[in-house]
Amino acid sequence: MTKARTRRPRQRDAEASTASGGTVAADRVNAMDLETCLSACAAHSTKLVASLDRRRIALAEALRTLLATHAATVPATSGTSPLPLLRRPAKVASGSSLLLGDALMDPLLAVGDKALDCGYEDETKLALMVADTVLTQRKRSRAGWRLRARVLEAMGAESAAAAAYERHLELTEEDGFGVASKVAGLREGARLQAELVRRLAAGCPEAREFADRSVTDSWAQGLELHARGARDEARPLLIGTLLGQIAADAPVREIQQTFTHYLGLLREEAGVAGGGSAPTAGRATDPSELDELTALTTLYAEQRRVRMRGPVEDPTFGGVRWLTLGEFRNRIAGKSICLIANSKRVGNSSLGAEIDDYDLVVRFNSYRIDPAATGRRTDIHATIHKHGFNWDQHVDTRLIFGGISGDWKYSLRNRLVPGAQTYLGDESLRWPVRDIGRLSREVWPSIPTSGFNMLWLLDFLDVSPRLDLIGFDFYESGAYRLPAAMRLPITSVHEYTSEKAWVMERAQSVTDTRICLR
Repeated sequence: MTKARTRRPRQRDAEASTASGGTVAADRVNAMDLETCLSACAAHSTKLVASLDRRRIALAEALRTLLATHAATVPATSGTSPLPLLRRPAKVASGSSLLLGDALMDPLLAVGDKALDCGYEDETKLALMVADTVLTQRKRSRAGWRLRARVLEAMGAESAAAAAYERHLELTEEDGFGVASKVAGLREGARLQAELVRRLAAGCPEAREFADRSVTDSWAQGLELHARGARDEARPLLIGTLLGQIAADAPVREIQQTFTHYLGLLREEAGVAGGGSAPTAGRATDPSELDELTALTTLYAEQRRVRMRGPVEDPTFGGVRWLTLGEFRNRIAGKSICLIANSKRVGNSSLGAEIDDYDLVVRFNSYRIDPAATGRRTDIHATIHKHGFNWDQHVDTRLIFGGISGDWKYSLRNRLVPGAQTYLGDESLRWPVRDIGRLSREVWPSIPTSGFNMLWLLDFLDVSPRLDLIGFDFYESGAYRLPAAMRLPITSVHEYTSEKAWVMERAQSVTDTRICLR
């Protein structure tokens, strides 16, 4: 028999712990004053000096921006020293703490996002501190609740994460980030996990005797017995470990690891493909045991899938037809096209009728419709995969852009609305500037915007007799987007100056509202 692995589940007494040492709860934010959070950010910033991890480099930049913004708005008090990250926050005394003004809100949330992206324990605790700081002063902050939910999910506290996601949904009209699908996936995953545990416990009633014991001791003893071939004696201990983890609200990732290991042992015993060994010598596998193993494996796989992508009711998404690069070219050939910017210059205009006169109208991301100003039609919706604004609005063609193939596919599974589009760009249209144009980071260092990806693609195909940009002032006039998207900052990862220069080099004529490229 293959030698059993010795990884041991950790004993847990609560779903997760916070940076302050308390228990995580979705409906009870740990009171955190802004001064403590800023001091923790300053202290953490010093830890990132000379880091080579690109995620920590991005966090360091976000921390510098936050601290510089704070210094510009609230002069630092001399003689104060940074507070450590891992401290128990005191109750916020009325009138004694700094107020979280609008100037600090976006930089603080950016720190939380970048800290969570790092994936390390210290940064995850920092992200939770940021979320709690925001929600201490702004209890109805949609971004604060979403950040807190994402942190809780990363910590494995899924029931608390689902409740926090639901709080976010209560406060917003536009589910641009696919939160509803995420909540459905977490809830369904928990239900399937409970069914999996129920089946295991029903098949081994004596396992409940070990549920209250130390999960570390039960698991180690069970593995030792299993390695000696005492399968029947090992089984109650191993299943009892799972029951103990469930009872202690252990992080989901730890429960998943235990499930994976236990099912692997069952597969080894049965000698099934991928099990890692031949059946136990001298023992014939009972067909009913194989059927039960198949059922357990199916439950396990499905609960993992729905947690990752949410339940998909219609795998064909309303019979959507996929477009390749060549097919997209044929659909736009010979047609006049206008690209409408999400700018105040368009929102304050009266260009609606002119816009609707084009053969094809292209809009971007969280576009906002005002018939008199922006026109009524949307033929092509070009959007980044990271949010789902306007994905429920019916269009003929939807092009979804994304730099990483796996993330792009995940977003399509989670956010695509069945029946909301007739045609959908396939992976050949996923990231035009990089994949079709081969413009590397050395040639084009910044991340191309959705608008630039679309414009570059249309210019590259060169099959439109008229190609106009309307309202493209590269956000000099400000943004004009859906209300739920107006709070999103104009991201700094794009370099609008370079995109503007590229456009102007190719412009045939330019007015205050229109740039003609053909």
